[in-house]
Amino acid sequence: MTSEETSEARAEAVRALEGEFSELIGRFRKVIAENAHRVSPGMLPGAYKVFTSIVRCEPVTQAALAEQLAVDKGQLSRTVRELEELGLVERAPDPADGRSSLLSPTPEGLARLVAARAPQQGTLQASLEEWDLDDIHSLTRLLRALTTGTRPA
Repeated sequence: MTSEETSEARAEAVRALEGEFSELIGRFRKVIAENAHRVSPGMLPGAYKVFTSIVRCEPVTQAALAEQLAVDKGQLSRTVRELEELGLVERAPDPADGRSSLLSPTPEGLARLVAARAPQQGTLQASLEEWDLDDIHSLTRLLRALTTGTRPA
């Protein structure tokens, strides 16, 4: 195979991968929208992402959350206020910085998140049921390399 053929084959393979990622992202968006609605009817997927990020990183300052999510601080502030009004998130003084507060999910917020995720619980497990364990480990390794921008080990 010539270098030009190799280059074209690589480009075609990457286009096919982009197509599969597009399908996967579409499915994830649907799941996120459904979960957001189950947490609170009318909740937008962006608010759900903020909420689940607070759950994952708790306790977290709003500034750290804005940096992690790469979002506008003003928009994030409005979203956090909405989450507080829904009883999903609470603030506590930050002992390290009196001007700041720490965000954490409320027990009610955690319970609603668990209930919202329940219908999809096990979906990935079921999808991979017939896969060889080595294939699952390989996919994990390759996705980690792709996300970090490193060459697969």
